[in-house]
Order: sequence, then structure tokens, then C-alpha cells
Amino acid sequence: MDAFQKRTALRITMVSVLLASLASPVAWMVARESAEESVVALANEESGRLLHRFDAIELSGPDAANHAKAAAYAIAGGLFDIAEIYDMQGLKLAESMTAEGEAVEAKLPTHEAPRYTAASYESIKPTPDMWLLRVFVPLRTSATNPHAPITGYFEGVRVIPKWQQDQIFNNSLTMALMVGLASLLCGAALYPVVVHLSADNTRKAREVLESHIAMMEAMGRAIAKRDSDTGAHNYRVAWIASRIGEQLNLKSEAMQTLIVGSFLHDVGKIGIPDAILLKPGRLDDTEMTTMRTHVAQGESIVDGINWLAGANAVVAAHHEKWDGSGYPRKLSAQTIPLAARIFAVADVFDALCSKRPYKEPMGFDVAMGILEKDTGSHFDPEVMAAFRNIARKTFDRLAQASEEEARGLMEERVRVHFGM
Repeated sequence: MDAFQKRTALRITMVSVLLASLASPVAWMVARESAEESVVALANEESGRLLHRFDAIELSGPDAANHAKAAAYAIAGGLFDIAEIYDMQGLKLAESMTAEGEAVEAKLPTHEAPRYTAASYESIKPTPDMWLLRVFVPLRTSATNPHAPITGYFEGVRVIPKWQQDQIFNNSLTMALMVGLASLLCGAALYPVVVHLSADNTRKAREVLESHIAMMEAMGRAIAKRDSDTGAHNYRVAWIASRIGEQLNLKSEAMQTLIVGSFLHDVGKIGIPDAILLKPGRLDDTEMTTMRTHVAQGESIVDGINWLAGANAVVAAHHEKWDGSGYPRKLSAQTIPLAARIFAVADVFDALCSKRPYKEPMGFDVAMGILEKDTGSHFDPEVMAAFRNIARKTFDRLAQASEEEARGLMEERVRVHFGM
């Protein structure tokens, strides 16, 4: 199991446990309430049958009290331990209770004369071991018409016996455990699906990223071939810049921006005429003005491609200088993006240490001497401080390195910082 699968398993387990811990109490309460309602429904059905049997629905006339007493006596001792019947004015006509009812009557909360229009019930626990269900039922001339006139009220109290309490508890517990187990099993079933989908998404994302990087390399090589007949420079400066970025603790997106921007820093030269780009001698002022437009052209290229937009920091500012004497915007110091300040050191160092058609490579000490001389004018002193730590190793690693070796070095950093 790799790190991703371990994280996925842990997160799904945590979510499943959380879901179980939330759903199980809800299931417990729903099951308990359902059990209460079942008891109340059965009690109401039985009491209604007896009330009709003893003609205790129409609670008016001289025999109303007698009918109510007979019905209350029949009801108490069945599903209810206390039975009370009231007339339509809320006056109690009859009351009957069992020994259990007499024992709990004093523990019941008092209430005003009944005036309710809909059946209801309340659950009462006077002590941890005692559980009472109290029902309130308006009596109507029609058992099926909820709008029929109210002729009286029936109130009953059932003392839930220990065996029934245990049964309701066990049923509720079983329901809660089943819901909890279902939550955990759901998590277990989801794990392989999530891992598969994530692996598939990762594979597709990797393929897209690889195609983007391949396109980046193609663009970089295309301009390098026009400019210097080699793509090694782009690979080298991207690698050097990434090593400086690591010294400065750049991470993730900032490092990706630095690598892509360094590789494509001169992409705007695609739009420069060959007569100027490949001129062997020094450019005149007009030609230099045209050459400098490669910055703006590079910006327009990378800004038009979403995944390259981050490269704009280097493309737009790689000719700016710390003292503000660069171009095209004459930015200075911290106003120059950090990626561009890093690239400036990498670019000049590689240019000094590399063989070009018009010059031989400089030695390490000579090249560093030039960089040190221009620190504070061309280069950011903090970036130079970071580069000094790796300068010698960088020089030795790139000395005589072929284009393929330089490409391998850059691709190694790409795999690290692009999660490949």
C-alpha cells in the first residue's frame, strides 16, 4: 500500500467512523420514537374500541358519567394503567387506575383542563428506571373525520414494564448498530472505487502534464535552434534556476513557475526576423529596439496558454536589473518578480561558462568574479548569496555536459517539482 492509498484509507475510515457516530444515535432515537408511537397507536386503538363498546363517545345526557366510568374501568388494567375521561367542557367524568398507576400518579406533571384538538403523547421518565407514556385523545362523533365535533377527551398513562423497556432498548440498539455497521461497510466498499478513480485521474493528469512539458520543450528547442543551434542552454538555465530556487525554499507552484519560465524565457524570439536574430555582428540601435520586442512577444505567447501563464514572471522580466537599468519596464529591486531575479543569475552564469560560436567558455573563478562585480547592480544580493552555496558544484556538474545530459538534469527537477 503506497502513501496515497494509506491516506485514502485513513480518510475514508475517519469519515465512515464520523458518519457512524452521527447516524447511529439518530437511528437509535428514530427506532425508540417509532417504538413509542407503536405502543401509543396500539393503546389508542384498544381504548377507542372500549370507549365505543361502553358508549363513552357521546358524553352528554344523564348516563354519560356511568358510561365513562365503565369505559375507564375497562381500559385501566389493559394497555393503560391510568384512564381518565373528560366531557367536552373539560370536566373529569371518570378515572380508573391500576396499582402501578396509583404508584406513579403523583409523579405526573399537572395540566389544565383539556382543550386540545389533535391526539398527542409525551414520554416521561420520573426516574432512570421508570418510563411512562401519556396520551391525549380528543373524542369525536366520527372516528374517521378529524373535523367532526369534539364530545370529550380521553387521557391515559401507560407504565412501560421492564420487559418492554428492554425490548425497545434492544431493538433500538440493534438498529443503531446496523446503521453504524452499514456506514463502515459503505466506507470499505468505497475505498477500492476511490483508489481506482483517483489512480485513473492521476494517470490522466500525468499524461496531460507530460504533454504540456513536451510542448514546452518543443517550443524551447525551436527558439534555441534558431538562436544558438542548441537546446542545451534552456535545459541548463532551467536546472540552475531550480537549484537556486531550492536554496531559497521555493515550493510547488512557485518552483513550477520558475522552471517553465526559465525554459521559455526567450520564446518571444520566435517573432524576431532572422536577419536580426542571426546577425553575427553587433546590432545597431534600430535592430536592438526590434530585438527587445521579444519580451513583449513572449508575454503574448505565454499569456495565451493557460498552463504557461505562470511563466510570464520570467518571460516579462528576465532582462530587468536590480538597479532598474534593465528593460522593458525598468523595474528594480523587489519589484522584479523573484523568479526573474533567480533566472538572471542562472542565465548569465551559464552564458559565461558555456562555449558559444563567438567565444570560449570562461573558467569558474572568472565567471563568478563577473557575477560578484554585478551583484547589487544587475543581480539581487540575496539570490547571489543563495547561489554561492551551490555555484562550484553547479559548474562542475555542467562542465562538458551534453545536451542530452542537461536535459536529463532538468527532467529530474521537473519530476520532483511537478509531482511526476
